[in-house]
Amino acid sequence: MKYQAISVSELNLYIKNKISEDEMLASVLVKGEISNFKNHYATGHLYFTLKDEKSLIKCIMFKGYADKLDFTPKDGMKVMIFGSVSVYERDGVYQIYAKAMQEDGMGNLYKAYEELKSRLEKEGLFDVAQKKKIPVFPKEIGVLTSQTGAVIRDIINVSTRRNPNVHIKLLPVPVQGEGAASKIAKGIETMNKLGNVDVIILARGGGSLEDLWPFNEEEVARAIYNSKLPIISAVGHETDFTIADFVADLRAPTPSAAAELAVPDIFKLKENIHVYQNRFKILLQKKLEFMKMRYEKCMKSRVFTDPTRKIQDEFMKIESHVKTIENTTKNIFNKEQTNYIKLITKLDSISPLKTLARGYTITQIDGNVVKSAKQISEGQEVDLKFVDGERKAKIIK
Repeated sequence: MKYQAISVSELNLYIKNKISEDEMLASVLVKGEISNFKNHYATGHLYFTLKDEKSLIKCIMFKGYADKLDFTPKDGMKVMIFGSVSVYERDGVYQIYAKAMQEDGMGNLYKAYEELKSRLEKEGLFDVAQKKKIPVFPKEIGVLTSQTGAVIRDIINVSTRRNPNVHIKLLPVPVQGEGAASKIAKGIETMNKLGNVDVIILARGGGSLEDLWPFNEEEVARAIYNSKLPIISAVGHETDFTIADFVADLRAPTPSAAAELAVPDIFKLKENIHVYQNRFKILLQKKLEFMKMRYEKCMKSRVFTDPTRKIQDEFMKIESHVKTIENTTKNIFNKEQTNYIKLITKLDSISPLKTLARGYTITQIDGNVVKSAKQISEGQEVDLKFVDGERKAKIIK
């Protein structure tokens, strides 16, 4: 088998995509001991290794999550980390992208997250068969997010750039804090009642586990599941996974990606249509040329140039067959006639009439031929048959 070589970047990207598709690796809780801890003061990101007695794994916590910590991590500290596993393409290594960290024990939020996720999964809220299809060419797109911030601007910019005719209808809702979950669920219900959009985008930017918690509430999950309109979930960054992502009909890694998934690029579609039109035109021209060649070839064939020639050829064949039959019949007749003459000649040579013609007679009594003198007695009448007639005679002695 011949293999085609791929680049290192392509291989790392393939491995990254494979790991990203694993839902288990999207939300992991790992415990271990911190080592090689580094605080990058320029960016605020934390880099460290989490290890146990047998193994280790690299970890990174971005500034937005690191600022939420209520303690200072250091080497030798035993912690529990909540985050996701992904691949850093440049170095070709996989690592944990930490979103939360505690010195010991399992956090109450993560416990609640896992319990609700397990219960809703058993109820079938995550089943792929229950998910609705996203419309191919939506005209009206409903957006549930904060009316301020970069999220709505990104969705509007991406959507209008891909299709200027699409309409964005924003229903502002709080995306974090107390009471946000109820208002998000109410917003989903409202859009379904109005029914004036083709698809809903539920979106917010990145944040800590606490910031994203409204999207892990049961009432939001059930509102998404009960929605008659298809919903695209775009909550947090690419590595963030919420309950809303699992229930939604489609999950987007970012709000901008949600707009790309919801709105087709009509300019690219027009370009593809133009390409297909040219292809069809070329194929049609080739088809016409081919049909023209076939037509010309047919018109040059004998059936069109000399239509009676075929009939004449068939007549000649018939005449030839008739002549053959006549000759065969004549030969058979001559042969049979010769045999007939031979048989007649042979039969004539053994005919009794020939014997009578030489002077012999046939003696008969009551129609029976007399073959012996003992059959005749004196005074008996007999019939004598000559070649030219019959006579009666009487035996005198």
